Amino acid sequence: MLDKINKKILNELQIDGRISNVDLSSRVNLSAAACLERVRKLQEAGYILGFAAQLNPRMLDVALLVFIEVVLDRTTPDVFEEFRHSVQSIREIVECHMVAGGFDYLVKARVKDMEAYREFLGKSLLQLKGVRETHTYAVMEEVKSTARLPVY
Repeated sequence: MLDKINKKILNELQIDGRISNVDLSSRVNLSAAACLERVRKLQEAGYILGFAAQLNPRMLDVALLVFIEVVLDRTTPDVFEEFRHSVQSIREIVECHMVAGGFDYLVKARVKDMEAYREFLGKSLLQLKGVRETHTYAVMEEVKSTARLPVY
């Protein structure tokens, strides 16, 4: 399904999700109707999950980015499920990934500052059932941060 034109469409939409269909069709050398149909099919097939605005964390007072390694006390399906379910409702957590290696989950969170992080850690993350230990890495500089996926 991903021919050269569909890949161009996906790349253009990653650059500007608000691009008009007319402008998009011009950039990928299609008629507006054909371009609109391709975008619809890409959405239906699941290549396009949605469209969102990229917000400025500093303007929203959540400039501190932290990564947290989480080790659970037991690695059983019920503990994993409860942890997965619990992190869904914690607004500071922007990403959470189960990983292979020396810990169970890698959490990416955004908070105002270190004081807010300590409060988040003590009142939210460490209170989750099954959490045995955490290791935190505060980001000093975001060298690269993008939601764009490589489309080949």
